Order: sequence, then C-alpha cells, then structure tokens
Amino acid sequence: MDLRRLRHFVVLAETLNFHKAAEKLHIAQPPLSVSIQKLEAELGVRLFERTSKGVSLTPEGMQIRADAIRLLYFAEQLKHTADEIKEGTRGVLHIGFVGSVTQGLLQSLVPSFKQKYENVELSFTEGISSRIVQDVEAGKLDVGLIRTPVLDNTAVDMIQLEKDGFVLAVPKGHELEGHAVCLKELAEYPFIVYSPDHARGLHYAVMSACQEAGFLPRITQIAIQVDTVLALVESGVGIALVPSVVMKTKIKKHLSYLQLSDESEITRIGFALVYKKNTASVATIKFRDLAISQYS
Repeated sequence: MDLRRLRHFVVLAETLNFHKAAEKLHIAQPPLSVSIQKLEAELGVRLFERTSKGVSLTPEGMQIRADAIRLLYFAEQLKHTADEIKEGTRGVLHIGFVGSVTQGLLQSLVPSFKQKYENVELSFTEGISSRIVQDVEAGKLDVGLIRTPVLDNTAVDMIQLEKDGFVLAVPKGHELEGHAVCLKELAEYPFIVYSPDHARGLHYAVMSACQEAGFLPRITQIAIQVDTVLALVESGVGIALVPSVVMKTKIKKHLSYLQLSDESEITRIGFALVYKKNTASVATIKFRDLAISQYS
C-alpha cells in the first residue's frame, strides 16, 4: 500500500476540501483526486461522498481514517527507529568483558554510555580474554573489554585503556609482610600462577617478570581467576603476583599486598578495548569513542 496515498486521504479527511487539502500537501488538485480514486480502488470501498457542496466521509471512510492515522504514525516511528539505528542511538550492543573490569572500568563506562544513548540496549557476556577476542573477531560480540597482554594472533583492533602493574599477595603473618621486596628475592617461595590455557596473558606476564628477575617460579598451584588466586594465597598455598587494581576492591582480612621495589621493570599489564574497525556498527564506534575519551 502506498503510504503517500494514505497521507493524501488523511489530509482530505481533515479538510473535507480538495483545494485546501492540495494546498496543504503542496500538490495540484487533479493529482490528489487521482490518488484518492486509486486508493478507493485498491481498498474496494468508497471513502468520500462527492457533492456540489464538497466532500464528506462515507461510513467506511470514517472507520478507515482511524486505522490510516495509526498506520502513518507507525510508519513515521519506523523511519525514526531506522534513523536512530543508522546514527547509533538505538539497537543492541554486545559487550564481552573479563571479571576484572568490574573493579571500576565497567562501572565507569556503562552508566556514561547509557546516559548518552538510552535507546541502545547493552548485552553483556563474561569470559576470558582469549575467548572474548575470538568472539569479537567472529562477529559474535561487538566490543570486548579484556586484560592485556594478548598473545594470540588476531585481526581485531585494540585500544589500551588502563595500564597496571603487579603487587605481591601474601597471607597475613607471612615473613615478607612489612618488608620492601624485589622480585629476585622470591625465587625460593612457592608460587600460585595463572593458567597458561585460560589466562594466557597474565601467565605470560608473571613468567616473563620472574625470568627477567633471574628465576623460574616454583609453582605449587595454577588458577584461572584472580579471585581464586587470592583465595589460595589466603589459604597459605603460596604467594602470587596479582594486578595492583585488586588493592582497590579486594581488601581481605587474611591477606596483605606488598609493593615491589623493582615493579617498574616488570612486564606491564592492563585493560584494553577490542573491536573490528572494518565491520563496526555506529553504536560500537560511539562506545569506543566514549572509552577513549575517559581512559586514553
């Protein structure tokens, strides 16, 4: 159905005068008459009674007028929605994130984005960095908030948002507690390290830092999540290098964090945003730009 003809019908139904309706529609009167005739033929009913005094709506025209107004309204809403999607102010943005970004970064970005683009629905998926990168590359996710470094070869684009360093986590009462520590002094202590399969970036960063200090850590336990590492340290299983960001939110009664005197020489870690520039939606670009404005 031609929405233009419906619009002609609604305007004529309001004015009940071909001349006034034509002026309001910015068309000549003959094309308006033809448009109404074609709509009546398409619908199979007469919409107007034509008399020497003018025109009036038929009973059928009165009933159809309400539906025509609704149809034109929804058509306008559809166009508005399409424009918002095109402009990146409506739609769904699929975001993958590692648990560590919930210690501040996620809480900063999400409210700011929702305030500016309230009609964009945000869908969240938690995972490990390597899987998030894979899903962004495959188009299953629009944006990823991950830990760095990333060791996999990938076609995604990456923007570093926050840099971080390591601190040493030890159980309360440990002999190192209260001392300034450098990494090379830790060679004989049992270490809890991150899984090389599920937390490759952190595993690589810890192993590289220890190697640069002249030793390989004596590994007593492997874990996937930072929270698990901290729980194992609290339990006395060993000591661990953990991202310093945990000091903001992971205050534990039976745990102490020690600064490393040679921390500046340790392989850097942090958080990054990943996306695919060549296929990114407008909403993805807006989220990226917001992250850059807040963190870069």
